[in-house]
Amino acid sequence: GLAAAWSDTMNTERPSNVSFVDFIGGVQLLQGENTRTAMPVLLIGVCVSGAVGNLLVLLIFIRDFRNGKGSEVKALLASIASTDLVILLLCAPVRAITYYKQTWTLGSFVCSTTDWFQHSCVVAKTLILAFTTRAKHTLIPSNATGGLHNPTWIHGALAFIWIVSMMFPIPQMLFATMLPYGRDNICVSEMPACASDFMSLFYKIYPTATFVVPVIYTVAYYTKTLHTAVNHAPRPQHQSKVILVLLCLSGALGLMLLPEWGTFTWIRLGYSRPPVGLMMFAQVLLYACSSLSPVILMTMYDDVRQGLISIWLIGTCRSKKRVPRKKCPKTEGNGAEVGANAVTNAISPGNEKSFPDVEHFWTGRRNTHVEEDQDPVPWEREEKML
Repeated sequence: GLAAAWSDTMNTERPSNVSFVDFIGGVQLLQGENTRTAMPVLLIGVCVSGAVGNLLVLLIFIRDFRNGKGSEVKALLASIASTDLVILLLCAPVRAITYYKQTWTLGSFVCSTTDWFQHSCVVAKTLILAFTTRAKHTLIPSNATGGLHNPTWIHGALAFIWIVSMMFPIPQMLFATMLPYGRDNICVSEMPACASDFMSLFYKIYPTATFVVPVIYTVAYYTKTLHTAVNHAPRPQHQSKVILVLLCLSGALGLMLLPEWGTFTWIRLGYSRPPVGLMMFAQVLLYACSSLSPVILMTMYDDVRQGLISIWLIGTCRSKKRVPRKKCPKTEGNGAEVGANAVTNAISPGNEKSFPDVEHFWTGRRNTHVEEDQDPVPWEREEKML
């Protein structure tokens, strides 16, 4: 039912001068209340959980940089977490609304920019992960100058990545348009027939340059580096753990974005329509990938895990801030000095509680000067005088 309704609509609404029509911002005109309810709930759940995880990762990295524990890899991983956060907060809700409404209700501007913006973020995330292969895992020195030791190269790299990422998906913006459908509107991508030859070549280069090549390069690089670190490095423990984390991130990104890129290319190269269920599954995996990245970091990356524990301890201590703390006596010196200090503190005038017997005992011990009339052993003093 879902596939038939979608395929019939696409075939009947296609103009003669348009080579293909594809939905933008989520599959629309689907029939069935289950899909209308399940997809928004699933997308919102993935969005909320992933946003919380990426926020925690960002807080941990910001805290590490403020404490002087930053590195180039951490800077790039923070950029990836920021990109994931943008995808989950700005792109996923658009799809959830579209699946719920079954038509397009967000206006022409969002229709023109939503797929372009999402593709820009996905491409940027893939390229940033590839750039981590050139970053150093060690701490950034405060007086670093020149070369890769200078963290300012990361700013230039990120600017270059985002410029490239925003330029590649421009056809997604140019071909997006709103079409009337009864009383409602739908948001589709229409490619003119005159541009079909050029765009056919473009849609072969675009996924290859922005997804296939970077992912294969990143996975191959970290696989080789991990093998070298484990077998030949003198102290491979910490370095191999970081490499393993980056390898897992690269592998997860490649596997979870493969269905989305596959259906995208499949449609634009003019092949038969992919199943609607596969397209919906691919979109869910795209957002689940952004939610899985912080889970990998928090479970496998030691610095992130320790930072998470520190943030949890800070939060629990602040909740108990008004509870008075009991200070323990200092343990410097021997046991007799500790006991004397404790008793002296107990009998000090500022304290309300006092112990008369103990006070008399210690006062007597401190008064070494004794009057002659009150001396209990006067013969000892007389012998000393003689």
